[in-house]
Amino acid sequence: MKTVDFRHFHLKRGDKVLDLGCGEGRHVISAYVEGDITAIGVDLCLQDLQTAKTRFADFNEHNNEHKAFGLANADALNLPFADNSFDKVICSEVLEHIPDYEAVLKEIERILKPGGLFCASVPRAWPEQICWALSEAYHKVEGGHIRIFKASQLRKQIQHLGFRFYRRHWAHALHSPYWWLKCAFWDGQDSNPLIKQYHRFLVWDLMDKPLFTRTLEASLNPVMGKSVVMYFEKASPA
Repeated sequence: MKTVDFRHFHLKRGDKVLDLGCGEGRHVISAYVEGDITAIGVDLCLQDLQTAKTRFADFNEHNNEHKAFGLANADALNLPFADNSFDKVICSEVLEHIPDYEAVLKEIERILKPGGLFCASVPRAWPEQICWALSEAYHKVEGGHIRIFKASQLRKQIQHLGFRFYRRHWAHALHSPYWWLKCAFWDGQDSNPLIKQYHRFLVWDLMDKPLFTRTLEASLNPVMGKSVVMYFEKASPA
């Protein structure tokens, strides 16, 4: 399930792309598949990195000398990369988990080359507020969401670091009701038949990509998209 739209985050041959907080690999693998690039994913969770490594095996183009892939266990507050070392950075559904997210943004600015692109996505405020209202455990579970971002404020913070904002869109509208249901029936979510049925629907949509649901989600995203996705370019020196 991709949140980043690579039509707005164009990958050029030879790009070095970092997926910061890559989790189980959805974007770092997608970036590798999309372009002739070096795709690197970092995360604190070793188990998620192992899952990403396993998933990547099905996409590895061993004989393509223009592609490379790597995973590393690293802290977003102290990335083991030199200044100005990446052409693109993705940070998708990560900042809402980190207490000192401002320090993460500064690290992204440090490692991104001038003129490089940065894509940040976070949960959209009002669907997230419903989740918090329905379940306290949703945002107090270990590793859960510790804040609700107002997209306009986050955008200004990133721009203040020297980035030019150039595009915004929303994603995953069909997933908002799913999370509302999970929060409403939090204690029994694993056995709730309505949640199970909705999950089957989402898996079917993800795997088969029927025109009806793709069209429906595209029309609903501006209204109730679960995520807000913003794209920036790092300013070049004057």
